[in-house]
Amino acid sequence: MTTGSELRSNLGRVLLTVISDEVGRHDTLGGACSKESNTLRYGHHTQHQHACVENFLAEGARWGLGKRDLVSNINWYMNVPVEQDGTLGIVDGISAPGLSVTLRAHLDVLALISNCPQINNPCNGFDPTAVRIIVEA
Repeated sequence: MTTGSELRSNLGRVLLTVISDEVGRHDTLGGACSKESNTLRYGHHTQHQHACVENFLAEGARWGLGKRDLVSNINWYMNVPVEQDGTLGIVDGISAPGLSVTLRAHLDVLALISNCPQINNPCNGFDPTAVRIIVEA
């Protein structure tokens, strides 16, 4: 996913288009972390930590949405190559502070965003940082 990519509804309507991308690589395969996946990946001691799925569910509930309403997510700025053996690699990111992605909405869109609270994954140096989001009318 990069400049020119379209995000479409289940009816094929274009919702968003990536009109500018200073990174050029974003993950669409890895999914969102959850308490369950974190426990399997990092150990039972992480079970109490919240994760992106829980963030999506909490915000979605404010809009009357539940788990069945969640769609596949995009891990913006995350580098997840498909390895030779077909597994997904979670490797160092290729983005840097200040790089941006710009999307144009073609319809009214509700975007649920979780600035991943993942503190156990080395891909962010074990130090999640802030994200800045600008919405223009």
